[in-house]
Amino acid sequence: MRSTRPVPEVHPDLARYIDHTLLDPDATAADIDVLCSEAKEYGFAAVCINPAWVLRAVANLHGTDVAVASVIGFPFGAATTEVKVLETRRALRDGAREVDMVINVGRLKSGMRDMVRDEIAKISAVCHEVGAINKVIIETSMLTDEEKVIACLLAKEAHADMVKTSTGYGGGGATVADVALMRATVGPEMGVKASGGVRTAEAVHEMIEAGATRIGASAGVKIVREEEEEVAEGR
Repeated sequence: MRSTRPVPEVHPDLARYIDHTLLDPDATAADIDVLCSEAKEYGFAAVCINPAWVLRAVANLHGTDVAVASVIGFPFGAATTEVKVLETRRALRDGAREVDMVINVGRLKSGMRDMVRDEIAKISAVCHEVGAINKVIIETSMLTDEEKVIACLLAKEAHADMVKTSTGYGGGGATVADVALMRATVGPEMGVKASGGVRTAEAVHEMIEAGATRIGASAGVKIVREEEEEVAEGR
């Protein structure tokens, strides 16, 4: 399903779409430092990291316009709402200004829509208290198209700022079709983040053309270098 929204113009600086991401459980302090250094060098929109590294990333990125994003309930979304809210508050207290929360997929598939909506709303409210944004990971690879639409609508009703395709740990990643479906569902008011398996500049352009306003990628440097080469070659 293609979005009926006008195709957005691609920002001349593709890096500003990208959340430079490192969520591997064995990532070291040195790895986080390199991630932040690359984010500053290339001008990525944000770094996206696990909660334990937020303080270090904030210190690394002080004085820049690169945001620090942290994941909540990652990667399965199966923690209790109370734990997710506490995790959100701690990440924000440490300096994160974006969170990427994972919904409880099992509850969604069980028809427990009020519980899913309430959890998103609580985390959105905590974020908005400090001017932070809440991106809601719906884990598209585990959902039917009908469930994807329901998840997006619940996120919209709960005042989330973005919907996001994937954790990258759910057996599948972003697809153009899913991004277009999500954009058509939430309309122009919300952001859409394509994440999981986006590894080339061409793929980034395809996702943006489908309606994505942010891209989650661990291959951000490779993507930007590809884009620079294509621009230099006049392609």
